[in-house]
Amino acid sequence: MAGPTTTADGTVADTATAAEPAPPGRSAEVWITVCGMVLSGVFLGGFSVVVNGIDRSAFDGALGPVLRDAGLDLSAAGDPYTAARTLGAWFGFTLLGVLALGTAGIFAARRAPGRRATGWLLAAAGLVCLVGSQLILYPVAFLFFAGAGLFVSRRGDRSTDVGRIT
Repeated sequence: MAGPTTTADGTVADTATAAEPAPPGRSAEVWITVCGMVLSGVFLGGFSVVVNGIDRSAFDGALGPVLRDAGLDLSAAGDPYTAARTLGAWFGFTLLGVLALGTAGIFAARRAPGRRATGWLLAAAGLVCLVGSQLILYPVAFLFFAGAGLFVSRRGDRSTDVGRIT
């Protein structure tokens, strides 16, 4: 039974904090997730904003040749301008999914840091990033997978078993 008790000198002490171990901290997992979300925003969001904000003449004069030189031949899909805008819209939609799942994972990690099931949200964010970017952003997706793996394998920052070999 935990609860407030009165000590001999008249002060009130809460025995719940002394008897129960603190929940595990998940700062490493949260930071890795935030880094993945920021990089996803830069790459997916940056491509989406640039491609969907450019007109046809600017695309044909500047961005189209750069994409072709980088090895992305959009002429095979028909109209390169329309294909690039479609790809940009797809990346934008992917970014929304990654940010929603990453935010839910951070919220769950802060709300209930002891639950290992929160790693599934981060694994889903990594999978959405990987498939939605058509395997281009595998290094960014790896961050989400690493965070999910840490949720499964780590006990947390403030575990009472730190340093104990089991």
